[in-house]
Amino acid sequence: MNDFAAPIDDRWFEDYAPGAVHEFGSATVSEEDILEFATRFDPQPIHVDPEYAVTGPFAGLIASGWHTAALFMRMFADHYLSKVASLVSPGVDELRWTAPVRPGDTLRVRATVVSARVSAGKPDRGIVKTGIVVLNQDDVTVLTMSAVNIVRRRSVLT
Repeated sequence: MNDFAAPIDDRWFEDYAPGAVHEFGSATVSEEDILEFATRFDPQPIHVDPEYAVTGPFAGLIASGWHTAALFMRMFADHYLSKVASLVSPGVDELRWTAPVRPGDTLRVRATVVSARVSAGKPDRGIVKTGIVVLNQDDVTVLTMSAVNIVRRRSVLT
């Protein structure tokens, strides 16, 4: 695993090197967290009713995929996205929830810089594509996606 040469508060487009792999974060999910998130945002029985969930397809309570994505986003913002140069994201591609997240699971992120290219229309910034894998404590992949971020370039600062 590579680590960034630049800290998050001095990280620019040029610091996202294609092929670099960064692993970071730690988020442990409690039953209370699962119930609270799902009650507010995804009130399906497998997420909000532990008794029902035992009879469901996963044989127990599981986190909403959107909860997993929110946990990922917190770790991504805290460890990967530049605090000074990250501008916006036009979206993500191929979001997949590949295994359930259960109470007690601890998640981390593996981010691979797939590509980084200077914007043709706005040369003061670049487009970074990142392959995302979220893993649990047993190294089971629970979420995958391709993230796209627009990041300011250091080399054009005046």
